[in-house]
Amino acid sequence: MTFLIGIVGKPSAGKSTFLNAACLTNAKMSELPFTTIEPNKGVAYIKTKCVCQELNVDDNPKNSYCVNGNRFIPVNVLDVAGLVPDAHKGKGLGNQFLNDLIRADALLHIIDISGSLDKMGKRIKMGENDPYDDIIFLEKEINLWFKQILEREDWDKFLKSHARENKKFIEELHKRLSGIKINRNQITETLKNTGLNELNPSLWSDSDLSNFSKILREKSKPIVITANKIDRENGMENLNRLRNKYTEKIIPCSALAEYFLRTYHQEKKIEYIPGSDSFKILDDERFNQKELEGLKNIQDKIINPFKETGVQAVLDFTVFSILNQICVYPIADINKFSDNKGNILPDAFLVKKGTLLRDFVREKIHTEIADHFIFGIDARSKRRLGENYELKHNDIIKIVTAK
Repeated sequence: MTFLIGIVGKPSAGKSTFLNAACLTNAKMSELPFTTIEPNKGVAYIKTKCVCQELNVDDNPKNSYCVNGNRFIPVNVLDVAGLVPDAHKGKGLGNQFLNDLIRADALLHIIDISGSLDKMGKRIKMGENDPYDDIIFLEKEINLWFKQILEREDWDKFLKSHARENKKFIEELHKRLSGIKINRNQITETLKNTGLNELNPSLWSDSDLSNFSKILREKSKPIVITANKIDRENGMENLNRLRNKYTEKIIPCSALAEYFLRTYHQEKKIEYIPGSDSFKILDDERFNQKELEGLKNIQDKIINPFKETGVQAVLDFTVFSILNQICVYPIADINKFSDNKGNILPDAFLVKKGTLLRDFVREKIHTEIADHFIFGIDARSKRRLGENYELKHNDIIKIVTAK
């Protein structure tokens, strides 16, 4: 499974710029509201320290790539139309926007930290808008959208049917919500967290249903706040003020700076690894004076104080910290760390922390191999691993089967 990360926010906040910076796509970028109509798709890469340097081997990845000991693993990214208040009622491009997000595993909320956009994404005087209000309204819209999906037109009928046929509520609710990528565990945890009675949901009040929808959304589609345009003159001041109001993690970012760096790297004008704290200009003569000044500003005003542009940090934090993923390397030869074709450390798979070996084989390798699974071998220690072994980050595993 490859993750899908949705990019959300009000119009003109920098969503398409973030997509282009993360994925080197060519989505149209503009400060005019609703520049994005149809969703734009791309492939970004999360970054983790590769095991190749620990093992002192030269790897040749197949499902990912490795640069200077950094393994980059692909994730899908979707940039959707800007969200405005009452989007869940269809205002703006609300219905389309929300439906595009159905399959997302997590959402990146790109906010304009300079506060220079009104609620509809139109330009106003810098600092007139409070970014905290943007966070509150977007979370409210997403939560109300979840509630609408949950209850639909036949919610009462659904409840009566459940009571009459004495079906397990969690199972039936999972079927009802399976189209928006919600699993049974998320439903069970939400019921536990809210203290609501699964045996008689017909007693739930509208407030109960709203709270259930909110918690379920937080578990199934968590939102990561990205403070874009941090290099604007009031960026840091607004960020500090926002952190006093909003207790969850906020990651400062300049998507435009990352876009320039990655574009120049692709054109072989600079050397740059996403998420790095520096870059190297290869030939000054290939830049005009304005471009050189721009690069200096990126280094001085963004990278030096924040250690990077923030784009890679947002992606890595979302996948590893919010979605709780770890990296696992399956191999065939425990001495050469290669597959059957001699490729060294060919694949790096993302799996949820706590995944058991048997489930990894079935979900990531092949169901037929899982059916003939005997045991695994830890390539470092050469220790035999049973099917209930809980995988650890950067495990290197050989799978032994009956045939």
